[in-house]
Amino acid sequence: MADGAPVTVLAHLAGFGDLMIPALAAAVPDAEFVQVTPGRPPPVPGEILLTLLNDRPDLGPVVSGDVRWIHVLGAGVDGFPLELVGDRVLTCSRGASSVPIAEFVLAEMLAFEKKLPDSWITTPPERWNVADLGGMRGRTLGLIGIGAIGTEVARRALAFDMEVLAARRDPSKPVLPGVRVAPLEEVLGRADHLVITAASTDGTRHLLDARTLGMLKEGVHLVNVARGALIDQDALLAALDRGQVAVASLDVVEPEPLPSGHPFYSHPRVRLSPHISWSAPETARRTVELFIENYQRYRAGQPLEGVVDTAAGY
Repeated sequence: MADGAPVTVLAHLAGFGDLMIPALAAAVPDAEFVQVTPGRPPPVPGEILLTLLNDRPDLGPVVSGDVRWIHVLGAGVDGFPLELVGDRVLTCSRGASSVPIAEFVLAEMLAFEKKLPDSWITTPPERWNVADLGGMRGRTLGLIGIGAIGTEVARRALAFDMEVLAARRDPSKPVLPGVRVAPLEEVLGRADHLVITAASTDGTRHLLDARTLGMLKEGVHLVNVARGALIDQDALLAALDRGQVAVASLDVVEPEPLPSGHPFYSHPRVRLSPHISWSAPETARRTVELFIENYQRYRAGQPLEGVVDTAAGY
């Protein structure tokens, strides 16, 4: 799209339109942003759909024949109705939160090794200057998935002199120097810290079930910052109860939010956070910037970044 004609962007921003559209319009003044409502045809034709997903919205009537490009303001598209894409281009803000999520993962790993917050005291201990803490150097990090988030986790783990193994769908793709791609069974069996960063698809649902959790090294620390659907939560509870998983640090669960009384809230081996690993001062800004950069490519007729493989689901 190289001509200078105005472009209509259909904006489904899940209640944030009044806040986001003025900033978007200032950044791309040659676009006209029109708010749309799921389940209803757009008030005017538009060739771009910008969406902030929530609860798999009914976008069928919105994705009319005029829409040529769809951008999801987020790293995952598991909430997007992929059957609507057809021959359109679907992109997402992949990588916008990879650094803060990686920092969150390393914080969880360090907390596990250094026994925080249990190492902090409020009264005099029985013995001073005595502890039995772990360390990162020489430990094995197992990654399930090594896209943008997994790569940033690996980068930081390598700086701690950890061995890094990664299981991925396509082992031929390049990875960071120092990372070794390995079969899933080896990753599960060798990991001291197992971090899940893979996309949520039909093929990865309950990737960690009773069988695969049974392959884990006893005492492993499991971290999930991907999607709750990748883990069979009943099987995980059983692995926690028998001590095979020492601690599960879960930033994502299924469903979200968990209902009151769910065992994860009170289990002594679960560290539960409410899907906040993405949070950092720059995340929202970077998420929108990736759309703006792609919009400029679109107007210039250049290939877009963050293109989703709809067959693979990410």
